[in-house]
Amino acid sequence: QVQLVESGGGLVQAGGSLRLSCAASGRTFASYAMGWFRQAPGKEREFVAAISRSGGSTNYADSVKGRFTISRDNAKNTVYLQMNSLKPEDTAVYYCKSGTFYSGSYYPDFGSWGQGTQVTVSS
Repeated sequence: QVQLVESGGGLVQAGGSLRLSCAASGRTFASYAMGWFRQAPGKEREFVAAISRSGGSTNYADSVKGRFTISRDNAKNTVYLQMNSLKPEDTAVYYCKSGTFYSGSYYPDFGSWGQGTQVTVSS
């Protein structure tokens, strides 16, 4: 079982940047892929970005390509999401999730989600 704790959210103006962090524990971090998801009020949770176990492969939602960058530090058991050129529509609670990266696609693990971190982008 993997325990995940997200942090780094906050209030930022449109065009600004934030870096989210997700600290993992409970299993060998380098043994699983990681992904970021987000859920805006009244909407379903959606995929944002994913990274393979080694960090050599990444995948992004079209809505964030060119603005967001996912990375990981296996020595620190942490995955990051650098968010630049933020837009009001990026406002959501952001969650990280362990999973599997296969043939360029990311498949999140089953199980509960963490508490997430709130990102609010003002116009």
